[in-house]
Amino acid sequence: MNINLLTKKTYGIALLSALPFFALAQKDNWQNLDLKTDTVFGISTEKAYAELLKGKKAKPVVVGIIDSGVDFNHEDLKTVMWKNAKEVAGNKKDDDKNGYIDDVYGWNYLGSDKGSIHHETLELTRILKRDEAKFGQADATSVPAADLPAFENYQKMRAEYESKLAEAKSALVSIEGFKSVIDAVVTKIGKEDPTLADFEAFKPANEMEGRVKDIMLTQLKTQTFKEFYNDQILKGLEYYTGQVNYNLNMDYDPRAELQVDNYADSRERIYGNNDVIGADASHGTHVSGIVAAIRDNDLGIKGVADQAIILPVRAVPDGDERDKDVANAIRYAVDNGAKVINMSFGKGYSWDKKVVDEAVKYAMSKDVLIVQAAGNDNKNLDVEKSFPDRRYEGGGIADAYLVVGASGFNDDETLKASFSNYGKTTVDVFAPGVNINSTIPGSKYAKFNGTSMAAPVVAGLATLIRSYYPKLSAKEVKDIIMKSVVKVDHNVNVKEGEETKSVPFADLSVTGGIVNAYNALKLAGEKK
Repeated sequence: MNINLLTKKTYGIALLSALPFFALAQKDNWQNLDLKTDTVFGISTEKAYAELLKGKKAKPVVVGIIDSGVDFNHEDLKTVMWKNAKEVAGNKKDDDKNGYIDDVYGWNYLGSDKGSIHHETLELTRILKRDEAKFGQADATSVPAADLPAFENYQKMRAEYESKLAEAKSALVSIEGFKSVIDAVVTKIGKEDPTLADFEAFKPANEMEGRVKDIMLTQLKTQTFKEFYNDQILKGLEYYTGQVNYNLNMDYDPRAELQVDNYADSRERIYGNNDVIGADASHGTHVSGIVAAIRDNDLGIKGVADQAIILPVRAVPDGDERDKDVANAIRYAVDNGAKVINMSFGKGYSWDKKVVDEAVKYAMSKDVLIVQAAGNDNKNLDVEKSFPDRRYEGGGIADAYLVVGASGFNDDETLKASFSNYGKTTVDVFAPGVNINSTIPGSKYAKFNGTSMAAPVVAGLATLIRSYYPKLSAKEVKDIIMKSVVKVDHNVNVKEGEETKSVPFADLSVTGGIVNAYNALKLAGEKK
């Protein structure tokens, strides 16, 4: 059995434990630090507070967090959570007459009165299921000429689906096999959390135990056994089980099971429930902390923005979000006062792009800035499609909309996070997204990697600007953020297939730089 160390990539969080930065005792607040002063490529937030914002007045700014859910009781977030003053908690009435019953802390479009969705299918799976009746038994000779492009696209998607499913099943078998062997080795060692010395002393009884020993001798140089076991074995098992049983399962439909809505009606607005935490709010809570964790309470971490109010809108399951939910989530956030919206999610296909486009246009008309994560597949978005996409069907583009790639802490060839998507015309800026410490449910903290972490750094910066300079429009705030980046004038590593290339960082985004709070706020002060 060929065991490879697991690399788990989702659009939101990249868990790359084979990389050395996982073992680094990096400063928990590094994303807010300054390159010259602190030797890490943060965005100079602390410098901005100390030198530019001290004594200045600011106004609270509502930030819509469209995500997996948010733990609004977290010790480092509970006082910065949005609360609907017009709604009476728990009375099961729509007090403010907006169509949503008991939406005290936000809304959940992934549920009904029967419960809330956790796992979902991929958009790829859903589109194939939809088109199966028309093209499943067809071939090129039986398809009308007008339908040939759609049929060919179906075939291409089908091949991608079969490849993903085969890979997931194979990986699941490998991880299950590896787990059984490593469990047996640990039992022989006789310790729940064996050390490097314990594995050095272990005498393998067969080839598989020898492989386990070799792997652990490498891994335990940079992490504990429990860290490896939890991050690689248990999370890997959970991930690929989810892929096989849910994400790539054409017979799985939690939406129908819970009678959430009439999904065929993309104009439907009133559905869901008020469960804004959901089954696993780790991702959304982490994102929220990066934006707005309380800065002066001597607890946990420091968010970028000291005047942010977090409005949770749950629309991102374990699987691909649905376009209808994203569109409604954007509208809900806008209608409840959000001036910045963070979207740390994405997918490779879109069921109904038009309905999302209309919601984005609505946000633009209401002077709202949208910040989106670029994604974690190390893809060039100038070439490969990704959704949501600020480019509208039929032409035009959302002008107050930022797409964010993830950067690391060293100003060297590793500055581009290895997992981050990029694009000279499609990604606007880069921001810290490696080893970012933030809030997770239960008043706990954890370090995550991903463009999902980079986007809220930028959303926090946008919020900071809008709170201290409220007269600036969303478009002006975007322009300030882009014009104030710290330009990077050296090459970075970009992996293409099995080959690693050295390319100018300037070619990876529109601006060719890392966002900087100090520069942005200084520029905003000049424009006020």
